[in-house]
Amino acid sequence: MIINIGGRTDIVNYYTPWLLNRLKEEYAYSRNPFAKEQVYKLSLKPKDVDCLLFCSKNYQPILKHINNINKKYNILCNYTITCYDKDIEPKVPSKHQSIKTLEKLSQIIGKNKILWRYDPILLTEKYTIEKHLETFEYMAEIISPLVYRCIFSFVDMYKKVEENMPEIIPFTQKDKVKLLKGIGEISKKYNLHTQTCATNENYEKYNIHSAGCTTIEILQQAHNVVYKNVKETGIRKNCHCIPSRDIGAYNSCLSECKYCYANRKPDIPKKVIKLHDEKSPLLLGHLKENDNLIETKIIRYSEPKQTTLFEF
Repeated sequence: MIINIGGRTDIVNYYTPWLLNRLKEEYAYSRNPFAKEQVYKLSLKPKDVDCLLFCSKNYQPILKHINNINKKYNILCNYTITCYDKDIEPKVPSKHQSIKTLEKLSQIIGKNKILWRYDPILLTEKYTIEKHLETFEYMAEIISPLVYRCIFSFVDMYKKVEENMPEIIPFTQKDKVKLLKGIGEISKKYNLHTQTCATNENYEKYNIHSAGCTTIEILQQAHNVVYKNVKETGIRKNCHCIPSRDIGAYNSCLSECKYCYANRKPDIPKKVIKLHDEKSPLLLGHLKENDNLIETKIIRYSEPKQTTLFEF
C-alpha cells in the first residue's frame, strides 16, 4: 500500500506534528471526500506500507525528522519549486530558500528519493515563456545534482482555476512547442531526466519523457526492492501512477496558491483549519456518530526480500 502524504493538501508544510503523531501511532483515518460519512482506517505500520509518498512545497518543517522516517519506511519525496513569486504563491518559501532546503534534504535521504516538480506551468503577462525558460535553467543547473529527475505539467484549467486566476493566458500550440524545446534542451545540457505528468501526449522528440510520477521504475530505483507488476491506473485523469491512499483532506492547504486544484475557494482553509486537532486520527475534525469506519484492506506491491539491479 502506498500512502499519499500531500495529494490533497501540503501536510509536510502545515501539519507535520499531526503526521508525526500518526506515524507514532501507526494508523490514520481518511474521510472520503465524495461520500463524507465513509471514513477509512489506514495502517501506517512499516510492514504494511510500500512507500510514504510525500509531496510538498516546503520540507523545512520535517527536515529534522526525515532521517528517522527514512530509516523506518520506504519514502519518495516530490519537491515542488516553481518560478512564481508571492503574487501567485503567497505563502510558499522563495526559490532561494526552497533550494537550500532541497540541498539539505538531498544530503539526508539521497537524490534517488527526490523528484523535483516544476508544475504547473502557466502563462500570464508576467510569467512568459521566456521567464519560465530563464528560471528553469537557473534552477536546473543547481538542482540537477540533487534529484533523481524533474517532472512538469501544464496547468489544468478547472473552473475554480479560471475563477481564481482569470489572468492566465491560454497556451497555443506554438507556445507549447517553444516551451517543450527549451525545457528539453536545458535538461540535456544539465543531464537532467525530465518527464511530463498527467498527460497522454508524447514529447520524446523534445528529450522529454512520458511517464507517471509514481511508477514501478521510480520506486524500484529509490528503494532497491522489486515491485510486483502493478497496473499503473492512476488517481486522476491522464494519470499513469500506481494507486495510492491519501491521508489528507481537500480545502485545507494554507499556501494560497492562486492556481490551486485542491481548495475549492481561497478563503475556505482559513475556516476549516479550526477543525484541525494534531492528536486526532483525522486531519480535520473527529469521527462523528453517523460515520462508517472502514478498515482498509492492505495490499502490498513490493517484494521486500528481493533486490533489483540498481546499486548506489
